[in-house]
Amino acid sequence: MRRLAFFLIFGLGGAAILISLGIWQVQRLAWKEGLLTHIETEIAADPVALRDALEPEPRRYAPVRLTGAFDPEGGHVRVLASRKSIGAVYRIIRPFQSEGYGRVLVDTGWVADSITALPPVPEGPVTLVGNLDDPIEADGFTPAPDLDTNIWFARDVPAMARTLSTEPVLVVLREAPDSDLGVTPWPVDTAGIPNDHLQYAITWFSLSAIWLAMTAIFLRRPKAANKS
Repeated sequence: MRRLAFFLIFGLGGAAILISLGIWQVQRLAWKEGLLTHIETEIAADPVALRDALEPEPRRYAPVRLTGAFDPEGGHVRVLASRKSIGAVYRIIRPFQSEGYGRVLVDTGWVADSITALPPVPEGPVTLVGNLDDPIEADGFTPAPDLDTNIWFARDVPAMARTLSTEPVLVVLREAPDSDLGVTPWPVDTAGIPNDHLQYAITWFSLSAIWLAMTAIFLRRPKAANKS
């Protein structure tokens, strides 16, 4: 009898834990879908002045319009990235002196990893349309940038801002100016944001069903043994 009680408590307790994990993933799914809807709505909004998107607090993904000039002597950084069906590419990030705010970072787009020379930036004022971004790509496992070869392994906004002497503000270019920057703009969308919570929920609920089935088998075994 004690053995049966132990298997029953152990089985129901384990199933309860697995079911609770599945319910948590369902809740996370609802949260993630709401977040993605918010981001998509933000991306599709009309562009605003850069300062309006930063104050009173930054609106990540907000479309912005900024007028100013690229710094021809300001250099750039190359961030190693990957494009589906293409492979390794570099995101090219340049300093931009914007009117009404100051010197900021502009993610102008990507080039193939074989490209070593870029055309000069356009002279004089240009108007850019892009989306404000604050990516969290660097962590304790991210290699430090190789400054000798100008290869970075994450868009570390504070570090890039220090290197290029800008404010720690990043705008991902959506519409290139008339002058050729020698890059392809990086699409601004939610395709790169994972949303696997439904699969996780199905996995936890399936495990709970298997756990209950195994518990039922163990509970029936003593009865079968007694009959024999």
